Amino acid sequence: MSSAAAFSYAPLLPTGPDQTEYRLVTDEGVDVVNGPGGRRFLTVEPAALTALTAEAMHDIAHFLRPAHLAQLRSIIDDPAASPNDRFVALDLLRNANIAAGGVLPMCQDTGTAIVMGKRGRHVLTDGTDAEAISRGVYQAYTRLNLRYSQLAPLTMWDERNTGSNLPAQVELYAEDPDGHPDAYKFLFMAKGGGSANKSYLYQETKALLNPTRMMQFLEEKLRLIGTAACPPYHLAIVIGGTSAEYALKTAKYASAKYLDALPTQGSMSAHGFRDLELEAEVLELTRNFGIGAQFGGRYFCHDVRVVRLPRHGASCPVAIAVSCSADRQAVAKITPSGVWLERLETDPARYLPDVTEAQLDNSEVVRVDLNRPMDEIRAELSKYPVKTRLSLTGPLVVARDIAHAKIAERLDAGEPMPQYLRDHAVYYAGPAKTPEGYASGSFGPTTAGRMDAYVEKFQAAGGSMVMLAKGNRSAQVTRSCQTHGGFYLGSIGGPAARLAQDCIKHVEVLEYPELGMEAVWKIEVEDFPAFIVVDDKGEDFFAEVTKPVLTVGRR
Repeated sequence: MSSAAAFSYAPLLPTGPDQTEYRLVTDEGVDVVNGPGGRRFLTVEPAALTALTAEAMHDIAHFLRPAHLAQLRSIIDDPAASPNDRFVALDLLRNANIAAGGVLPMCQDTGTAIVMGKRGRHVLTDGTDAEAISRGVYQAYTRLNLRYSQLAPLTMWDERNTGSNLPAQVELYAEDPDGHPDAYKFLFMAKGGGSANKSYLYQETKALLNPTRMMQFLEEKLRLIGTAACPPYHLAIVIGGTSAEYALKTAKYASAKYLDALPTQGSMSAHGFRDLELEAEVLELTRNFGIGAQFGGRYFCHDVRVVRLPRHGASCPVAIAVSCSADRQAVAKITPSGVWLERLETDPARYLPDVTEAQLDNSEVVRVDLNRPMDEIRAELSKYPVKTRLSLTGPLVVARDIAHAKIAERLDAGEPMPQYLRDHAVYYAGPAKTPEGYASGSFGPTTAGRMDAYVEKFQAAGGSMVMLAKGNRSAQVTRSCQTHGGFYLGSIGGPAARLAQDCIKHVEVLEYPELGMEAVWKIEVEDFPAFIVVDDKGEDFFAEVTKPVLTVGRR
């Protein structure tokens, strides 16, 4: 064997200076005390951690980063963007403006609370940091109009909503953040199920590490992400890693722009780095998918981060993650000067363009009256091709996972399809809490694919003939719609606050009230935006845009 290399150390993810703009949350609960050897220590009370967390979870539910909003505006201003790209971007900007009012959260899936912290060696707490942070999560979710999504496993098969959105995922590290021993720094995230479900791990080999094969691999895998997680995405790709779980975690951080200040070249210190050239090439690759901002166009992604990590010679993990249109994260810090939180945009209206509906090809919108009999609604939809933009007005039935399972059990027992699923289109959704004076809380669409297994059974029994949700469906759904004369309509993923304020006029429980947000609801909508995605002729918009077309490798 050759002689060992000289010892050298570099952090796996060395980041540059912190360029974040912060705002002061409080200067209470922090102090500086003298310690042995002339050292000075920052003391942090549990109440300061709780207050910071509650404030952070509030902000990321209602506000976005200025850079994200600027990217949405740039889609509207881009002459190469498709009309559907611009329509989605404008709807997301309007949604951000409503959410910034602090009443309706930007997305109905207010997410799993994820907190990562790095505590410097001269920071003293009472040791209950995770509990204090969790208390802040609890305060935010129980006091605000947010949704409880966490399920406690009671047995292997039985589970129950915790009623508080706890537990949070809290990860704390003993590390001087940015070289400061008297600082405590954090990343706060709210990760919805649709976005989290689009995290992927692939175990590859050295054979992947050449330009042609890499681009072929990425085209295949990135198309599979689909639109269920509400694009345009902030896409992160991590190649390599000391373990599979480290690759996945790095991808999550990169999707939150937390690793933007990584080096842009590698070295024999074996640290991670960003490949800016590959980032640009992958972004252009996604521009050519045709998927666009959900319903055709260029803007499948806002941007791309590619991080290259060291690896064991026998392993080459590849992790892919996205941050969705509810781009919910903020960094924070506690220093001797106080408790600080990233300044998010509280006035997103300044990113709204002076644009009329006519400029968005509003003349091509087909208005559908949902008060008509189901056969008439289907006959109307049958006149138009996939990708047609619709405006829906009238009653919808709302049902998703648990309600579908219960109805399937009834069908299996020989009971008839509930009349409400025969008479009305079904919207896959689950609302957040309803603020006082509102018809509903934030009420955006759920990932359609979770209900795919029920479609054939339900349509054969005369129900679910028109479905409304977000994202692509499986081939079995397309076949069922062709066989039974059904339709799947895509709703814009992301603008849950705007739908609640502008489109949903009445909400009532039809069945299973004990299921909370998973109950069967009946809602009245007005000018609810949608697109024909799967029709009664077996056409599926997403079937074409998921086919690889790349014929050349990386230049």
